[in-house]
Amino acid sequence: MKNQATRKFSQKDQIPLQLHMMHLATGHFRTQAIYVAAKLGIADLLKDGSKTVDELSNATKAHACSLYRLLRALASIDIFREEEDGRFCLTPLATTLRSDSMNSVLPGVLLAGSEFHWGAWGNLFYSVMTGESAFEHIHGMRFFDYLPKNPDDGATFDAWMTRSSEMQIYAIMNSYDFSMYQTIVDIGGGHGSLLAAILQTNPHLKGILFDMPEVLKAAKKFRNAGIDTRCEMTGGDMFKSIPQGGDLYILKTIIHDWSDELSIKILRNCHTAMTDHARLLVIESIVPTGNQPHLSKFMDLNMLVLNHGGRERTESEYRTLFHAAGFRLTNIIKTPSPLSLIEGIWIAEGFSSI
Repeated sequence: MKNQATRKFSQKDQIPLQLHMMHLATGHFRTQAIYVAAKLGIADLLKDGSKTVDELSNATKAHACSLYRLLRALASIDIFREEEDGRFCLTPLATTLRSDSMNSVLPGVLLAGSEFHWGAWGNLFYSVMTGESAFEHIHGMRFFDYLPKNPDDGATFDAWMTRSSEMQIYAIMNSYDFSMYQTIVDIGGGHGSLLAAILQTNPHLKGILFDMPEVLKAAKKFRNAGIDTRCEMTGGDMFKSIPQGGDLYILKTIIHDWSDELSIKILRNCHTAMTDHARLLVIESIVPTGNQPHLSKFMDLNMLVLNHGGRERTESEYRTLFHAAGFRLTNIIKTPSPLSLIEGIWIAEGFSSI
């Protein structure tokens, strides 16, 4: 029988459970260490070869001894490597912190460690005890009200939303056949990365990018993609009305931002705009049942902390939302990313309540 006081990490090592627990409990050490290295741009400074700590210190204006201690710690978890001569170089994992890497997650790291985001997570206890947003408790306003009033933090958030969308597009495009449609309405589509990719791949399609007018001002993807003649940009409020004329309505990572009540309002507005032959495609993470690990379970805590009413949902909860808004959930397609494609059809029956 295996020793109950140990947890096997590899064929060579067995780590006592108490050390494993402390490794998990001190995850914030690693979060902030990675954030500081990202903030200093260390990975970009090393992209052409290894450098001494003094060279990195001069470039970043950081305290040399303290910078060495930071890089030594990160090298112990395979982020950077210290060579025998004391110089530091990139590892494959560290390249994800480069601003120019195709695998870059630099904007996400800068968001995760930023003061406005980090401070809210430091008050998770408040959210668990009250069910209210720790972000709103700390900052005195809702998350989406805070961002436009704090443009630097808003830019940090927008950069990660754009980058994460770019990372997810390949998985979405290879998991769903968009060619069967004529006009796609992307609701809350932001800067239009997903819709641009769909239109580029399907020359017969037309698109409507729908978002708040101030968001659409920054939506340059269509001009860059050369498909602006096939795409209409429409500003508005999804809580009031949705553009008509589409046969596929996409909501990508929108519903998880809102409570059940507000999510149903958005979906009912879609129902009102759609004809009976149109389809709905909600793109979200689905929380699996049971104890299996899944990113959505911690992203759900992120929604709890940041956004009053926001949450990740199970398949059963999405079925309930769809039915309450006049849709029948007909298909769920898993993608190679954490996201799933949740397809629904318009039904004529009256709305139900939940």
